Amino acid sequence: MLVFSPGLLFAAAVILASQVHLPLMFGDVPESVAAGPASAAPREAWGWPLSPRPAVVRSFDAPERPWLSGHRGVDLASAPAQELHSPAPGVVVFAGQVVDRPVVTVDHGNGLRSSFEPIETTLSSGDRVEAGQTLGRLWTGSTHCRAGPCVHWGVRDGDDYVNPLKFLADTRPSILLPWSE
Repeated sequence: MLVFSPGLLFAAAVILASQVHLPLMFGDVPESVAAGPASAAPREAWGWPLSPRPAVVRSFDAPERPWLSGHRGVDLASAPAQELHSPAPGVVVFAGQVVDRPVVTVDHGNGLRSSFEPIETTLSSGDRVEAGQTLGRLWTGSTHCRAGPCVHWGVRDGDDYVNPLKFLADTRPSILLPWSE
């Protein structure tokens, strides 16, 4: 009796798939789909706004329409009064209160703006910041996250909110293509 491990079966499937022209089964894959949308790739290398690399306690959840509910950013676990750093160079365009919490917004150019809350800062509108420069500290007067202290990080690309994590890593889906020599 032959017994195959799941790993061996997976490897065999990958080898078989590399020898078969899979697009015949699924329809030819257009060049643009195989490469993925250009706008989905990271535009430049950004850094994490917290160090060490934080856990994401709530993910980005784009609303279906601009006026519907969603989560227009990510929540990153932090420590009380932890320093927050600019993920990329830019210019502070807002540093002040929004409703009941302090917010800092940095314009990174090319229509990209990062907003962080709740952050206490000594920076003012017009201040230039470098990647990794301290923007401020987590304001301890907030209960934004139920599980503990966190920083909300939102990124806008023009008028649209986008997933901030796409600037830290390539989040395009992986596509298995046929093997070619």
